[in-house]
Amino acid sequence: MDETVAEYIRRTVLKIPRDEIKVMLQKWGFLSEAQLQTLNFHQMKDNISQEVVQLCEENSADIKQAAVLDIIYNHIYHNKRMWSVYQMRKTGEELDYFDLTDFKKKFKRRLQSALKNVTITFKEYEDNAIWIRVAWGTPHRKPNQYKPSYVVYHSQTPYVFISASVLKSNLPLLCQALIVASNYHDIREMELRSHSLNSLKDIVFKRYSQNFQTYRPKPVQGKNVEPESVDLRIVQENRSEKERIQRVNREVFGDGPQPILEFAHYRLETMFKSDPKMDVLDKKEPFRCLVKFSSPHLLESLKSLAPAGMADAPLSPLLTCIPQKARNYFRIREKKGLFPESFVSP
Repeated sequence: MDETVAEYIRRTVLKIPRDEIKVMLQKWGFLSEAQLQTLNFHQMKDNISQEVVQLCEENSADIKQAAVLDIIYNHIYHNKRMWSVYQMRKTGEELDYFDLTDFKKKFKRRLQSALKNVTITFKEYEDNAIWIRVAWGTPHRKPNQYKPSYVVYHSQTPYVFISASVLKSNLPLLCQALIVASNYHDIREMELRSHSLNSLKDIVFKRYSQNFQTYRPKPVQGKNVEPESVDLRIVQENRSEKERIQRVNREVFGDGPQPILEFAHYRLETMFKSDPKMDVLDKKEPFRCLVKFSSPHLLESLKSLAPAGMADAPLSPLLTCIPQKARNYFRIREKKGLFPESFVSP
């Protein structure tokens, strides 16, 4: 077994929490049950990794087997990477039968024709998700296994989730291989990025419970209450207001948990209005600005603003409809042709 393969396997095992190493090696399936029984999982992780490498040497492991273990790790700990959503499009409405073998063959052929030194590994999961790991090299260097790109493609859907390596120049090659292998015409990046891969899937597959743009302000129904003092009136008013805020939040956000989004950008363009006598602007040009929001859990943070007394209820639809705005923004840019032509299939 090559020394670089042995070192990569050792480092991959070291990343795995101790109590999950055995289960992950079983999912890997490269080592037999008899070999796994010889491992002492209660010793130091460094010693465990060395013993795993020795067993892999007995089985003559290569970089493709090591890459499968890396995919299994990233599938379980997908939130350690930043994911972006891409949407593919066909020229017509025809539906093609998806053949996994043909997809793999076309994907490999396209990438390897453009770049010789590249390692491509596939793994299929039960939810029709195909995980693709691509380690990039150069014409004169072997692929760097420590900075690969990961692609999650759900067959029968036009959506692709990509966690790119630092080599952004390889992204057009990756996108070209995807559209050729899946028989699409072009691919466009959506305005959706997050560490939570499952939340991105919930958004694009519409599996979340948020009731976007369905709220209409309703008058608070007054009650004929004759409190004995001003203090009781204040208590009743506060209680009614809290109930109203909770009701509004449920109507706007729904009862379920929100998808985990971490970033949202708004590009605003409006005309600047001022007193003509002040002569602030000589020319009537639109005022442009970029507003950025960031949070470990953006939608839940927005949901908590009104109950915390930091904002009025209901929140503006500009904030509550961020995932829907992202999809609409994508469609508008698509109509205007504001996308890189390098991602279009020849």
